Amino acid sequence: MTFKTADLCDDHAGNIQICSAPLRSFGSRLRFCGPIQTVRTHEDAGLVRQCLQMPGEGRVLVVDAGGSTRAAVLGDMLGACALRNGWQAVVVFGSVRDAEALAGMDLGVIALGTTPRRGALDARGEVGIAVSFGDATFVPGHYLYWDADGLIVSPDALHRPEEEPA
Repeated sequence: MTFKTADLCDDHAGNIQICSAPLRSFGSRLRFCGPIQTVRTHEDAGLVRQCLQMPGEGRVLVVDAGGSTRAAVLGDMLGACALRNGWQAVVVFGSVRDAEALAGMDLGVIALGTTPRRGALDARGEVGIAVSFGDATFVPGHYLYWDADGLIVSPDALHRPEEEPA
């Protein structure tokens, strides 16, 4: 992938939102994009697990965990599940754990931070709804782009693999 979020912002300023949440990268995939799927939960990894067990088809799972840093909603086992099922990345407005293991996975993982405590597995929350944090709204089916400059969302695909140079 050769897109740059800075260039996408310049070229599509009226069609994007920039997420201002202080997200950090924890996976080894440092640049990713894809259609969005969403989960809203609080300190509960159950719905995250259910989503990641489904075919990812190149999508990005956006988890609104309410900004909680008390319990992780993603760790190495769910990261491995995401890889097996074809997810591009997981974005967590909250915490992850097993940071060293996640860093070795070819998966995009961004979150507010880490904690060693695992979230519950009660599967409480909502899937497939619009969620908002960091001045951006994440709608299932819209597109997310991440690189070292930050995260942007768009209702439309802004970059296509056929645009890659030969």
